Amino acid sequence: MPKLPGISHLHAVRAFEKAGFRIIRGGKHIMMSDGIRILTIPRHNPVNAYTMGGLVVDAGLTIDQFKELLR
Repeated sequence: MPKLPGISHLHAVRAFEKAGFRIIRGGKHIMMSDGIRILTIPRHNPVNAYTMGGLVVDAGLTIDQFKELLR
């Protein structure tokens, strides 16, 4: 599992929105969907590195693609 340390949940949400995901539910965890996949992002700062890596893989992105979306 890839690791992405030190990313806040707000930066992650913005990056996933750039990738075509939309927030479908809020609360203690943010649920996002692109119509095919559903991601559940915890509201932690920073999000655990292994969790963040897993979310990127679940979104169908590579680590490099996600880092580009963070800019």
